[in-house]
Amino acid sequence: MPLTIIIAVPLLLAATAPLLRRVLGNATGPVLSVAPLASAAVLLSLAGGIANGAPLLETVDWVPSLGIALAFRLDGLGVLFALLITVIGAVVLVYAQGYLHGDPRLGRFYAFLLLFMAAMLGVVLAENILTLFVFWELTSISSYLLIGHYHEKEEARKSALQALLITGAGGLALLAGLILLGDTAGSYTLSSILESRETIVASDLYLPMLLLILLGAFTKSAQVPFQFWLPGAMAAPAPVSAYLHSATMVKAGVFVLARLSPAIGGTEFWHYIVTSTGAVTMIVAAAVAYSQTDLKRLLAYSTVSALGTLVLLLGIGTDLAAKAAMVFLLVHSLYKGALFMVAGSIDHEAGTRDVRALGGLRRVMPITATAAALA
Repeated sequence: MPLTIIIAVPLLLAATAPLLRRVLGNATGPVLSVAPLASAAVLLSLAGGIANGAPLLETVDWVPSLGIALAFRLDGLGVLFALLITVIGAVVLVYAQGYLHGDPRLGRFYAFLLLFMAAMLGVVLAENILTLFVFWELTSISSYLLIGHYHEKEEARKSALQALLITGAGGLALLAGLILLGDTAGSYTLSSILESRETIVASDLYLPMLLLILLGAFTKSAQVPFQFWLPGAMAAPAPVSAYLHSATMVKAGVFVLARLSPAIGGTEFWHYIVTSTGAVTMIVAAAVAYSQTDLKRLLAYSTVSALGTLVLLLGIGTDLAAKAAMVFLLVHSLYKGALFMVAGSIDHEAGTRDVRALGGLRRVMPITATAAALA
């Protein structure tokens, strides 16, 4: 049951994080980071077994009397996302220890961060699409709690609520689309759905199903016209921005598009809607980024532009475009997560994120400057 354990461990740590914080003090972040790193090692050990294209499937009885079970799936796409979630999550846990040093709510922050980690792992490893939806909504709830960490600030409260309402509403659309998808395919398991493409595409429900699923994915991945919630979420602490808003949560919509594209993609409706939305998002967000003077908002808009690029590539739908999307997704998660942490360090030490007031920091922050250059 390796996949179940990988998801269960951060849930258990989330429940005990405040207590561990009181016991371990400043060692809490590094100690907690051991768990996701161990999960990453397990994922790498399992990767060889799925190299031939056959996914690893795992089922755990949940309510046996009702025939309800939790089903998980590990394939190449799942490995890529799960490794990003665990490895970057481990780095962020350590980074948060320094960034939020002295914050009396750090234990609670760790709990919410680990809850989010478990939710994202559930999304990318789910075999049942309704299980995927449950974890999808859990990412929205946990991100609301993380964005609103500084809840005494009105901006943080408003930004957290805005993100919850936008992604939550998109989640309801996604649920409706997934129910239509499962009913059309005759099954709610991905293995069966991915083998039922002809039935799905030929169905009279294909277009409404497609539009609902795309609406859910576009809201989560901040595509135009829903892009405004992501820059607004920059009221969150830098560790949240580095983890949720560059590497993981905003990629959930991209993941759903990539996961379901063999079943619902490749049609004219898919091609024109997905490519046009991605292209518009890519260009509009890049243009807006040029006028930003706040480091985190600048990075946020460039993230929205990158998400548009990923959606555009998935809309094109060729093998080469799909490979390009996955390579870009990997490198973007790494460099943008690092840059958000650099911006957080600058804000923490300089007391401002306004680029007009910053300059010459290379001499007084050489390590941070080196990290920025490498990123």
